[in-house]
Amino acid sequence: MPEYAILILPSANRVYTDTSRRLLRAELAVFGDTVLSTKVGESATTTIGGVDYVTFGTAAPLTDTDVAYLSNLSSAYALFEFSGELLRPLAMAPVAEFDSDLLTIQKYPGKTNELFTKLVLNLAVLTTDRPAALLDRGLHVLDPLCGRGTTLNQAMMYGFDATGLELDGKDFDAYQHFIKTWLRTKRIKHSAQAGMLRRNKVRLGQRLEIEYAATKERYRAGDTRDLTYFNCDTLHTDELVKHGSVDVIVTDAPYGVQHGSRTQDSALSRSPRDLLAAAVPTWARVLRNGGALAVSWNTYVVKRHELVEILTGAGLTPREGGPYEELAHRVDQAIVRDVLVATK
Repeated sequence: MPEYAILILPSANRVYTDTSRRLLRAELAVFGDTVLSTKVGESATTTIGGVDYVTFGTAAPLTDTDVAYLSNLSSAYALFEFSGELLRPLAMAPVAEFDSDLLTIQKYPGKTNELFTKLVLNLAVLTTDRPAALLDRGLHVLDPLCGRGTTLNQAMMYGFDATGLELDGKDFDAYQHFIKTWLRTKRIKHSAQAGMLRRNKVRLGQRLEIEYAATKERYRAGDTRDLTYFNCDTLHTDELVKHGSVDVIVTDAPYGVQHGSRTQDSALSRSPRDLLAAAVPTWARVLRNGGALAVSWNTYVVKRHELVEILTGAGLTPREGGPYEELAHRVDQAIVRDVLVATK
């Protein structure tokens, strides 16, 4: 049986680095179940030369396409094949339309770790009926609680169209300033429009719409991608996004502080469970059949069975068992984060 070892990419967050080995093992199992050409055996964390690796065996040698898929594992730094007692490096080719600073420049309190965001997006894409789109591109990603745009930026890296909603005007302004500056600095060919967001003569907030391409040649040929950010309540998602137009929904739910949605009486709700119960049905309407939703949340404020009930009630089918239930991890003393993936 061929055997392989993955060297883990260090994270700036020490707690996440300690967790990433276990999360990567669950992520690897999903890759094996969906896109790899050969069965992946049980993985393990193995210390080699004083360094921790994630090791695994396969029923047959990995193909070049398999290696291309595994190059996009969220925390993979290098991939090796065992050759006796030696490790032979395999050439990795991660999908990266742009430089990594698109994901790493922004620093602010409460930012979701970009490696974790990539993991959640990977799980969602792989659970759709088009898992090969991880390499083939062509998906539309929605983050209905997008904050300062980590999910949007990862979608850009993968060559996907992206739409985000966020109520906090400061987050909208910060992201608009960042992405416009980054595109200009990198000399990425693009057009940008911004202004007030209105529906039925009611002002909902602000909007930012960007059309761009990774190269000037692709821009001239019309091979462009769309990035849209709505500064408004996530409960308006199904009014602003065409029903059935989204392939993947990825979001990091609020952890128990104020979360960015207002109820009809305009009082700021502070219950993540109430937010999800009200918002998930609106999100589900814009998700296409065969698409997938992946949401991360704090298990201290919403129990897993409660979230399963919310998703099921919205017509979604949660994925349970196996690697999908091996994703819970501690963020800090008040947060144990988990991920739930569901399909439509």
